[in-house]
Amino acid sequence: MPSPLPSFPVLRGRDGAVLTAEELCLVLDLPREQVTFTPDGLGRLRVEGRSVLIELRARKGTTPVVHRIDDVDERDARLFADKLNEALARRVDDDDVDGARFAVIRHLGPTWRKGFHRRLARGLLAHLLALLALAVAGGATGHWDVVAATVVLGGFGWLCLAMGWYGAARSRRERWLRRHGVLATAVRTTSRGGYMYPDGTGAYRGFLHGDDDPALTVAFPADAPGDALVLSKPLTDLANSLLGPFLVLAAAVLTIGLGAMSAALFSGAL
Repeated sequence: MPSPLPSFPVLRGRDGAVLTAEELCLVLDLPREQVTFTPDGLGRLRVEGRSVLIELRARKGTTPVVHRIDDVDERDARLFADKLNEALARRVDDDDVDGARFAVIRHLGPTWRKGFHRRLARGLLAHLLALLALAVAGGATGHWDVVAATVVLGGFGWLCLAMGWYGAARSRRERWLRRHGVLATAVRTTSRGGYMYPDGTGAYRGFLHGDDDPALTVAFPADAPGDALVLSKPLTDLANSLLGPFLVLAAAVLTIGLGAMSAALFSGAL
């Protein structure tokens, strides 16, 4: 993790906001977002009492984007602004720059993907624990046929549930986003899987992804631009939409069948 530059103070503001200068960049940490400002996009810092305004560069005729942090130490804020503005004043490049492209927002709050993965993990864990309990009960009572059925049918059903639940839920989410959300193109910005996309408000948001494609299509709800999802390729989406529900149904059939078979074996009906 980069460390703050020693010549710049750390500014702490309202609601846990923290502004630091790290490795020639400004980093604004907010409760649910982190904004990284690279020098190419910074215009100047303005201090208004106990507030600091981070003004980005803007093309001629456009209004610059401004980020604000309030309730900071006024003395530290003026020292911070003086040092940064002095460094920015030495630039010799063209001033006609869209600074918003150099201020990348990273979403840190809840997203559909994070919430779904938690629900999926809990559901699969509960299913696995139920299978384990059934196998232990079978072994404790000497019904090794129940143990074998649990391992084979239960294990296969668990895999069907995992793959089917994930595929069906993701396909449903993607269909909703295509109909009601906002589509955007995310371009690769780093060799480590960093991507950036416009969020429709004039700002740019960043995320990490394992693909090597130079550009990806993302979609997000209009009221939650940070909750973006990388859309699947057409064949993957088709497989998720068709196989997902089928695998969930297969898992349900196997689970019900295993339960009925185990009950019959325990009762001696089989």
